[in-house]
Amino acid sequence: MQNSVTPTHCPYCALQCGMNLTPAPDGTVEVSERADFPVNRGALCGKGRTAPAVLSSRVRLTSPLVRSGGTLVPATWDEALDRIAEGLSRTRTEHGPDACGVFGGGGLTNEKAYTLGKFARVVLGTSQIDYNGRFCMSSAAAGGMKAFGLDRGLPFPLEDIPKSGCVILVGSNLAETMPPSLRFFTELRENGGTLIVIDPRRTKTAEQADLHLMPRPGTDLALALGLLHLVVAEGLVDEEYVRERTAGWEDARAAAMAHWPEYVERITGVPVPQLRETVRMFCEPESAMVLTARGPEQQSKGTDTVSAWINLCLATGRAGRPFSGYGCLTGQGNGQGGREHGQKADQLPGYRKLDDPAARAHVAEVWGVDPDALPGPGRSAYELLDALGTDIKSLLLMGSNPVVSAPHAAHIEERIKSLDFLAVCDVVLSETAALADVVLPVTQWAEETGTTTNLEGRVLLRRQAITPPDGIRSDLEVMHELADRLGVEKGFPTDPEEVFEELRRASAGGPADYSGITYRRLAEENGVFWPCPTEDTVVHPGTPRLFLDRFATPDGRARFVPVSHRAIAEEPDAEYPVLLTTGRVVAQYQSGAQTRRVDELNAAAPGPFVELHPRLAERLGAAEGDPVAVVSRRGRAVAPARITLGIRPDTVFMPFHWYGEGRANTLTNPALDPTSRMPEFKACAVRVEAVKS
Repeated sequence: MQNSVTPTHCPYCALQCGMNLTPAPDGTVEVSERADFPVNRGALCGKGRTAPAVLSSRVRLTSPLVRSGGTLVPATWDEALDRIAEGLSRTRTEHGPDACGVFGGGGLTNEKAYTLGKFARVVLGTSQIDYNGRFCMSSAAAGGMKAFGLDRGLPFPLEDIPKSGCVILVGSNLAETMPPSLRFFTELRENGGTLIVIDPRRTKTAEQADLHLMPRPGTDLALALGLLHLVVAEGLVDEEYVRERTAGWEDARAAAMAHWPEYVERITGVPVPQLRETVRMFCEPESAMVLTARGPEQQSKGTDTVSAWINLCLATGRAGRPFSGYGCLTGQGNGQGGREHGQKADQLPGYRKLDDPAARAHVAEVWGVDPDALPGPGRSAYELLDALGTDIKSLLLMGSNPVVSAPHAAHIEERIKSLDFLAVCDVVLSETAALADVVLPVTQWAEETGTTTNLEGRVLLRRQAITPPDGIRSDLEVMHELADRLGVEKGFPTDPEEVFEELRRASAGGPADYSGITYRRLAEENGVFWPCPTEDTVVHPGTPRLFLDRFATPDGRARFVPVSHRAIAEEPDAEYPVLLTTGRVVAQYQSGAQTRRVDELNAAAPGPFVELHPRLAERLGAAEGDPVAVVSRRGRAVAPARITLGIRPDTVFMPFHWYGEGRANTLTNPALDPTSRMPEFKACAVRVEAVKS
């Protein structure tokens, strides 16, 4: 394996860009272009290029750590694993299985996510498992399930985007969050198509748009309803499509007609002429798409907001047709596969529902257990974290850093500190791992083989390129050893391909059917789109494009969902008169646990900031670079001012990658969407204060 070129995929976002890795004589790993992979065609962002830096023993964990006298100290693997088994066993004995919590991550491979869900339900017997992907695209998933009967981020490959006539991009700054994808939108415009960007900030993505709408944060639902109102009023409904391929139009139509343009302008701040121009640009070409991201989804009404955008697509015949449709831009590397195979509170492998008796029976047979022994659905991610130290006494956490990434983060940090026992498996000593009783150093992307599923629903094979350092084990080995110590000697293999073979059987016949996908096919075909129910590539080559013949509902029709505008959970008032919205910057990723350990990335994005309009800065008496405090009902964060005309005067923006006094999620509101249980990261009331020196 040494000194050979290994084709694999980036460890970061849901593009899962292809790259080649070559071990160098000095022990480092070189990244080179892999032009054969169609998603990025060789292009990589700075995070991808520098990903091998986290492989260095200078920044990564190299030994298990256990807490002794208040300090984490090195320990043997047996000592650390025994400590975890004892902690979890003691909790089960004293408080019952549901007092043990499990929290996973959207960066785990499909094999790890599958095994973690099985471990929670079979070994611990707990219902209390969820993962940080709940914070990613759960609202889009819920909206997609309601409308189409199936959730896959994109129902078409990225290569279809340049062939569309118009794309409305809602709440995504992909020029910074997934830069290699921008080429598809550039090609769209070169081909004569148009790009409409909806964002309260003038981002680098918005600068590429033919039309940029800047709504007030939290008003995307009203905006979508106003556009649908205009579609109806101007006679642009595709009546034949609605009649033949949908159900529920009359109720959705009635709800939309209550949102006339002037009313929507008052709510959103988007002028009526821009609303009309959006409708014209969207309806004029033969094909069009709506793509959403965290902006409209991370709201306490995110599911309804997604439904409103889907309704717009359905009313205009823009779903289930070539180069048209609704799609969601998944954020985390395996955010798609991570929720398909069992680490989500209400799901079993294959995207089966945990409360479905047939689903329970199928998976239980694969696992060799009694279906009645499987626990029912548990708490969603934020609710699980909020219950730490009270109902949940011990927590096993893999691949997540909620001390930085969770809303109302100071509160969640206190809940984590109140646990009787915390065990963390991670590559680095994250802020959450630093609070643990036991920390296990585990292998990462270049040191292991496994599958991920990118934002298109394309299942991919990440290949091991280097041997992990001595003292490092995989998450699969960790779960095997813990299961053995907790009395389950079989059913937890350590070989990822063996796990994937079991996953195939468990997913067979489910909505996310991987049963026809093998490691061999993934290597030979550059990935396979699910669902894929047979290995015969002639009979079923995979499904790049969903819904062209029928939707995944019992009658094959898409469902309109009637929705109406409602306010965000926390509107500005005299005490907190400004809106805060959050997001990412190009040089950091998610909670920053890994990227903040890369010198090149830190040089480009060294710390948090507060982006504010010149008018707001003038009222505060703040100049560029001055420290300003942003205060919400949950806490206070301080960071340098970044003054720009590219943001609404009533809004401030903070990136969420950092811990400490600039932690944006100290401020954010944990108000939950009633369907998806997504917290309202993207809009909360704050006040901004100058910080006196």
